[in-house]
Amino acid sequence: KLSKKIVGLLKKKRLTLAIAESCTGGNLSAAITSISGSSRVFKMGLVTYSNHSKNLLLKVPKNIIKKNGAVSFQCCYSMVNNLSRISKSDIAVSITGIAGPSGGSLKKPVGLVYIGLKKGAKIIIKKNLFKSKKRISIQKATVNQALKMTLNIL
Repeated sequence: KLSKKIVGLLKKKRLTLAIAESCTGGNLSAAITSISGSSRVFKMGLVTYSNHSKNLLLKVPKNIIKKNGAVSFQCCYSMVNNLSRISKSDIAVSITGIAGPSGGSLKKPVGLVYIGLKKGAKIIIKKNLFKSKKRISIQKATVNQALKMTLNIL
């Protein structure tokens, strides 16, 4: 199980993890905290679902959301960068996307998800386009992708 490997490696390397998620609604944090001993490495999990909470808790500038939308490279970057600073964790992960089945557009279809990862000065933002139109499938695929990215950076 990916989350078990991640918690094990975080413990071994004495690193901490923080997560800010939107369209996955806490599923990534749940995957990590389902592992015994995760309290030693998991600092916080924020579900910043609304634009207001992204601004209030993660200090994502309102103009980024207004100009680029909450589902954008810029918003995901701001989320992960600010989470890293706020949480003081070694690794930060951010997720923002459209889990559907409604809410998509031609420019931003259902299944479009940005996953951000920050470790030290390194920031990776991955744009994903999950083919499924089912909300739960998109959420699961996003969590799985985020876990893989986290494992890779460890």
